[in-house]
Parts: sequence; structure tokens; C-alpha cells
Amino acid sequence: MKLPRKIKRYCPSCKKHTLHEAERVRKRKASELKWGQRQFRRVTAGYRGFPRPKPEGREKPTKRINIRFRCPECKKAHQAPSQRAKKFELEE
Repeated sequence: MKLPRKIKRYCPSCKKHTLHEAERVRKRKASELKWGQRQFRRVTAGYRGFPRPKPEGREKPTKRINIRFRCPECKKAHQAPSQRAKKFELEE
């Protein structure tokens, strides 16, 4: 899937159409201080094995792609609903 880097879209905060800058949303590093991560570290510490069963089956052929659009006027960003694609590329 190819997408232009600049797209004319509706900005909900400006309430008008502007030329938005598109960027791919990447997963940031998970915080070690969150309750789930602390629980996971506690359970996997020591001589015990992995706390959850390994996922069955194969990996999915497509990945979900989240795209963030940033308005140049108000500098606010908003996301479109995610789409599935094998390849994703932002064009100039």
C-alpha cells in the first residue's frame, strides 16, 4: 500500500480541510513500571517457566497499519482507523 506523505484531510480541531502530514505510528518501548510488566517480571523470575501458553498457529499474512495525520495549522494529530496491508510505504 502506497500513501502520499501529504494528504488533504478534515481536521476536527480546526473544523476545516487542510493539507495533513502523514506518518506511521510505531510502537514505543513499554514502561517497566506498569503493573502488568511488574507482574510479568515477578512471575518469570527464578526457576519457573513462561507464565502464558505459546500462541498456536502461524503468523498472520498482513499487519495492522496505524497512520497519524498532523495538521500544519493547529499542530494537532489524529489517527485514522487502522488498515491491514502486507507492505506499507509513504511516498514523497
